[in-house]
Amino acid sequence: MEENSKKKNVLQFIKFALFSASAGLIQIISFTVLNEFVVKTPFIQNLMETNGTFAAVMRNDYGPIYLIALLLSVIWNFTFNRKFTFKSANNIPVAMLKVLGYYAVFTPISTAAGNFFTAKFAGVNAIEYIVLGITMVTNMVTEFLFDKFVVFRNSENTAPQKKEANKTE
Repeated sequence: MEENSKKKNVLQFIKFALFSASAGLIQIISFTVLNEFVVKTPFIQNLMETNGTFAAVMRNDYGPIYLIALLLSVIWNFTFNRKFTFKSANNIPVAMLKVLGYYAVFTPISTAAGNFFTAKFAGVNAIEYIVLGITMVTNMVTEFLFDKFVVFRNSENTAPQKKEANKTE
């Protein structure tokens, strides 16, 4: 029985990792588009020169870009992992609030660390992407543990199973 449980946990982590990888692609693509194209547009550059508040937010442009990309990936990841990895029928708003709690801790720490390391190693080629990669791996592992033991703790495999369509009709 214990061996079967270990196998299920490993398969569950693999499924979580695959969905996280798809969310990671969304995060990398959105981060890259924002980092390479949007921030460097004349419109954004003009805003930075003329709007002190906007300039202060974008002072180290890693943070705002990272936050937007993270938000997009979190929505994707939560949706698919709730339905397919944990197969949970629990109250979605409550589950989302728990995930929000996780990100209320993870996001400020990862943003501050990202800002620190991208500023400290500003001369390193592609430092934004190195920091992003390390942050994404840390996020995947810690979020899996949080989801498994907090968010979906008592609600795994509670979603109704789809019944096969009656083929005799």
